[in-house]
Amino acid sequence: MRAVMMVPGSTGAAMELREVPEPTPGPREVIVAVRAAALNRGEIARRRTLTRGEPVISGIECAGEVVALGDEVTTVATGVRVMAQAARCYAERVAIDERLLMPVPDAFSWEEAGAFPNTFVTAHDAIVTNGGLARGESVLVNAASSGIGVIAIQIAKHCGASPVIATTTSPTKIPALEQVGADIVIDVASVSAQEDIRHATSGRGVDLVVDSVGAAAFGANMGALSIGGRLIGVGRLGGRHAEIDLDLLALKRLKLIGVTFRTRSTEEKLACTSACLRDLGRPLAEGVFRPIIDRVLPLEEIDAAHRYMEQDAHLGKIVLSVSNGPSAEGDAG
Repeated sequence: MRAVMMVPGSTGAAMELREVPEPTPGPREVIVAVRAAALNRGEIARRRTLTRGEPVISGIECAGEVVALGDEVTTVATGVRVMAQAARCYAERVAIDERLLMPVPDAFSWEEAGAFPNTFVTAHDAIVTNGGLARGESVLVNAASSGIGVIAIQIAKHCGASPVIATTTSPTKIPALEQVGADIVIDVASVSAQEDIRHATSGRGVDLVVDSVGAAAFGANMGALSIGGRLIGVGRLGGRHAEIDLDLLALKRLKLIGVTFRTRSTEEKLACTSACLRDLGRPLAEGVFRPIIDRVLPLEEIDAAHRYMEQDAHLGKIVLSVSNGPSAEGDAG
């Protein structure tokens, strides 16, 4: 089968489409014929720093149909459309633990399904599990046009947040962010951005910040938070190192919480998926949530996809389509 390999080199990894052996399922794993897989920022960072070791198949989220079952699989059958956070999924086939699988909503296309699971589980983990969002609390979503930003807006709205404030550096993206549910969209390049956030919360500050920017927005995030506010760090697009005003941290009694899946065990990842489906599975099936697809490229154009992501011009997700023959269930959507 074909797969996109990260091949280590002295200045970072090269992305190469290679022929590799077909995966075989473990006892609780299924084999999924991949239809679509989405890009994520972490892959760009990993590619840049991967200078040694063996080549590895890239990818962390995908959608496709189940084509084979491990001996102990009990929750899914062949032919079912599924999506999941799944390592090594930039390939025509991938082995996935059955407990990580999420059903693809009937209205989702393959591209939408492939773009959804990582951002969906991550945003739920940030807003609900770690952020403890209560109905009526205010939420600020930074870098809101990113894949996780778009879903974070939708989840916050569904959970009763008010207002949901989104930030962007691109005024042309404001209408789209309003359309997915943001009550207020603020251009952070504007000189009045911080005053706009204070005004949106009647001077109180926001209860919860979902931040994908990191260092470049850290001071502004601290200033925007209310007393008892929570800052959930999900990304570091604007750098990893920031200064902190410890007096402000204490006076506002703030909570700074970092979230990632890179240091979680398999059981912890399974728990995150389970919690997400428990809380949001029904509205997902009912069509409450929907990803935004910016661009779809074939698997063999992985380099072009990475270059496009690095331009920071996209709105929503960049998706790789994978040719795997006729669909058992049809291409929904």
